[in-house]
Amino acid sequence: MVREVKESDAEALCRIYNNYIAGTTITFEETPLHADEMVSRIKNITQNYPWLVYEENGKVIGYTYASKWKERSAYRYSVETGTYLDSSYVGKGIGTILKTELLKALKEKSIHSVVCGIALPNPASIALCEKFGFEKVAHLKEVGYKLGKWVDVGYWELIL
Repeated sequence: MVREVKESDAEALCRIYNNYIAGTTITFEETPLHADEMVSRIKNITQNYPWLVYEENGKVIGYTYASKWKERSAYRYSVETGTYLDSSYVGKGIGTILKTELLKALKEKSIHSVVCGIALPNPASIALCEKFGFEKVAHLKEVGYKLGKWVDVGYWELIL
């Protein structure tokens, strides 16, 4: 079931996200988050943008959210999104369900441009974005350094 995030989800969100922090280049964060930091992020983001979780049998197994793309006011109709799943649920269609609901919520908020930044390589995230019609619009070489290697980032965009 997809629902809006609650502050009480913070521990579960950290459990999911910290696995990406610790062992992948999917996120460029390098320090695991604590629940209080996740609560702060939830409060900040949900003031203006949707944050959804996927729950199964009372367990949060994935989430997606949109956040401000850039600070300047002319960017106010553009967002960046992120989607993270418990690693044992990747490839089961949950990302598609979450992304579908997020895009609906963004249309309701009159968002015009949705951007996904993807650390490369990441075929699963690319496939998810392209399934919804996102197009690759940029490729930045070696802009991140994590786990002892330089990492490229691609940007995909969807105009709603």
